[in-house]
Amino acid sequence: MLTLNNITKTYHTDKMETLALENVNLQVDKGEFISIMGPSGCGKSTLLNIIGLLDSPTSGQIKIAGNAIESYHDKHLAKLRNQKIGFIFQSFHLINDLRVIDNVELPLLYRKMSAKARRALAQEALERVGLKARTHHFPSQLSGGQQQRVAIARAIVGKPELLLADEPTGNLDSHMGGEIMDILNSLNKDEKTTIVMVTHDIDEAERTERIVRVYDGQLIN
Repeated sequence: MLTLNNITKTYHTDKMETLALENVNLQVDKGEFISIMGPSGCGKSTLLNIIGLLDSPTSGQIKIAGNAIESYHDKHLAKLRNQKIGFIFQSFHLINDLRVIDNVELPLLYRKMSAKARRALAQEALERVGLKARTHHFPSQLSGGQQQRVAIARAIVGKPELLLADEPTGNLDSHMGGEIMDILNSLNKDEKTTIVMVTHDIDEAERTERIVRVYDGQLIN
């Protein structure tokens, strides 16, 4: 599903050069659920952004579902992100002025489909995360755990093959965090969705199939 070959990422400013990732090699099989752990500032989020095609490596090769993407233009990258990858963020990133169902539909606006088809998929995704009854609520009317469920519904509405989660329980208490992990594990087992999750929580990491550790921009055993 995902292959990274010798990925290096360097950030340049006028006065300094920062090496964020160095010679990272990683393979994630289709249907696998892995977690990425490491101290703050070690390169975890940079790695996830590169996997999600939100950032480009300075050098190295990325393959998503067998497609080497270094020759892709921005338009092709955007299409690949929209069709193959779903994103879940720590801070939910919901639009408060839109109802829950409209937030979930957003990724589908970039696909050629009818409004009726979009609505049906959004309702299906909300039912999948147990929020069928909250369709017409606004994010401000929901708890943090419910908002994260909406964010998950938005991430899976397009039926992505790869789901990327950046600290998905970081703003939640342990009970709500456990519910979110239950949903992710269910998506992985029932839908065979490949999931890559960044987390600081060792208990959550141990619920995944494999833990990848990052330290000073490198993967360590």
